[in-house]
Amino acid sequence: MPNNALQEFLSKRFRRLLSGDPDGVPPWLGVVAAGEEGGLYLPTDAPWVVHADFGTLVGGIRALLMQALHPGSLAGVAGHSRYQQDALGRLSGTIRWLTVTTFGSLTAIADEAGRVNRMHDRVKGEYTTGQGEKKAYRAADPDLLLWVHIAFTDSFLSCHERYAWRPIPAGLAPTGADNYVAQWSKSVGPLGLTECPMDQKELNAEIARFEREGLLKSSEMTLRVVEFIKNPPLSRMAMMGYRLFFNAAVLSLPPQFRQMLGLRAGPRWIIQPLTRVVLRFMRFAIGPDSPIEDAAIARLRRIGKIS
Repeated sequence: MPNNALQEFLSKRFRRLLSGDPDGVPPWLGVVAAGEEGGLYLPTDAPWVVHADFGTLVGGIRALLMQALHPGSLAGVAGHSRYQQDALGRLSGTIRWLTVTTFGSLTAIADEAGRVNRMHDRVKGEYTTGQGEKKAYRAADPDLLLWVHIAFTDSFLSCHERYAWRPIPAGLAPTGADNYVAQWSKSVGPLGLTECPMDQKELNAEIARFEREGLLKSSEMTLRVVEFIKNPPLSRMAMMGYRLFFNAAVLSLPPQFRQMLGLRAGPRWIIQPLTRVVLRFMRFAIGPDSPIEDAAIARLRRIGKIS
């Protein structure tokens, strides 16, 4: 099989796994391509660079593990999600939001936020806090939105720094990490979150506050969800790579969070370089082209936002 044909075959299988589409064409490709306006980010912006990289494969797993530490977000997943019956369907829904928000037009982002907000309207109930008190919740509550946001932000940033290779552009910020935190904060405005960390120091401080105030805890439900994240219903071939990415996600977590989740880190000297090598090989095997990025860049060129 010629090299380009092999790359197309592997790329199609990879996109099929993430999008759930049998033809490997993400259903949101047309959404990203359409429109006569720019979006939140350009190809030179930090979120574009980070989210276009394969480090997100590890960061997404890490984000799910971090979210499981908050009993409110955990209750929403366990009580209102189809994660056990349709794990890949839930994954594709999350990828859709991330992709459209990163690469889509402002209209596409608003429409996607509306879809997510309508889903959030249905997610409500009661959970037991870290202090043992019963608390009513809605998925759109600012404290829950904040934890989900900082879990995503910290996870994608941490895993990009450990396992990816493209430098994060700093822009006018002191570091690329600060720029990523500040720029990605714009993503949650359409979801109703108006205040969130604006640099890495604030991000770390917010995570520490959740921990210090006892807002995070581990329960039997936490461990059940973690076990599912550890062993999702994937094919044998997909699980070979997934196990490495799961171990890489665990390694990147703070020790106290690993302990709460009942997880142990493997040897850094093996996992970190092996993950970097595998991610680089995946990019080589699949090829440099990304239909989503290509569609977004074509739209930006068509409207004169980039040359």
